[in-house]
Amino acid sequence: MAGEILTERTTRGLNLPSVRSARLQRLLGRGVLYVVAIGSSTLFMIPFVWTILSSLKTPSELFLYPPTWLPARPQPQNYAEVFNRVTFGLWLWNSFFVSLVSTIGSVVSAALVGYSFARFRYPGRNLLFIITLSTMMLPIEVTLIPLYLLFAKIGWLDSFKPLIVPSFFGGGAFLIFLMRQFFMTIPMDLDEAARIDGAGYLRIFAQILMPLSIPALATAAILTFMGEWNSFIYPFIFLNNKALYTVAVGIRYFQQVAGVADSMEHKEHLLMAASVMMTAPIILVFFVAQRYFVRGIVMSGIKG
Repeated sequence: MAGEILTERTTRGLNLPSVRSARLQRLLGRGVLYVVAIGSSTLFMIPFVWTILSSLKTPSELFLYPPTWLPARPQPQNYAEVFNRVTFGLWLWNSFFVSLVSTIGSVVSAALVGYSFARFRYPGRNLLFIITLSTMMLPIEVTLIPLYLLFAKIGWLDSFKPLIVPSFFGGGAFLIFLMRQFFMTIPMDLDEAARIDGAGYLRIFAQILMPLSIPALATAAILTFMGEWNSFIYPFIFLNNKALYTVAVGIRYFQQVAGVADSMEHKEHLLMAASVMMTAPIILVFFVAQRYFVRGIVMSGIKG
């Protein structure tokens, strides 16, 4: 017994340098990874930082050569001037309303469809799932004209209906795939135990699977909200009334039309301020929910 302990201690002593070397290599590798990540993040942040600084400049400072990073005298009133020139607050509300309702519809309907693909066995299930995934290969331009003609026929143009109602019919192929993958990680034993206790399929979905799927639901909600908030082509095509513009279309209108008849002065500094105000909610939403976002991607099995 004493000989075995002595041999084990000797082996540990001999392996100690190799253990330290492996630990040092891991620390060096992690350090290099952090340096690369911080450097890449800084590089990608340069345009956004430039936008923020430009939003605080005067019009003349934007056209200086060589350009300057910091404003000589910050102009925070540029942000208030945006609201004076156009109905920017209304556009922000329109974007928030459309994005929120569309997110709720997309997440709930995608979860229901994903639940069907993950938990039920019926003829043609795999074929339907493949067809659903294949729709991701269709570009927007293919369906844009048919959608426009359809919404014009039923009288939905120049309203929020074309932007909201379709989200309640599946939520998109990617969200369906995301929810299906997550539901497949939850043991079927939970469903069987609930059915033995008399629970129906919808009750199992609402009271068992949904509470367990918060990371995937948060991921789907973040992706959908960001996509709807930044959406431009659909609101641009379906909306004509300036009072219904979302913020993306409103900024484009401000750039092209608003103020041109009254003055030919530059508006680039105000456009920078409007762009910052449009981007800020998305950044806030992502950082608040990033923990659930990362967990949802990892646990759904779609990580790179």
